[in-house]
Amino acid sequence: MTGCLVAGIGFRRGTGADEIAALIARALERVGAERAALTAIATAADRAAEPAVTAAAARFGLSPRPIAPDALEARDAELATRSARIEHLRGVGSLAEAAALAAAGPDSRLALPRIASGGATCALARGQTTMPAA
Repeated sequence: MTGCLVAGIGFRRGTGADEIAALIARALERVGAERAALTAIATAADRAAEPAVTAAAARFGLSPRPIAPDALEARDAELATRSARIEHLRGVGSLAEAAALAAAGPDSRLALPRIASGGATCALARGQTTMPAA
């Protein structure tokens, strides 16, 4: 599938922009994609304005795309990984995977299941077009 490439991000409070940006770069490297191929960085709507994710997204020339809880939950059955902690907090098995899929559009597929650093998670999804911000 060609088209958009979206990074979904989950992160703990206190995680810095450097860590989030490095994790996104590592994810892109794993799928053999250039930084310029990234069309969106998505996360939960209630975290999208946090300074760390805003600064990390800016390093890729992007702004975080907020994803509403119902849009995250709509993609839960398609997730490759599950975190009991995130499932309890967010109602989905992986915030990163659900955010990537939701932002990449209805026919999107995971290009890279969730990877993690000490305080963040990242997943990549490919779709035909990115969905409008929630």
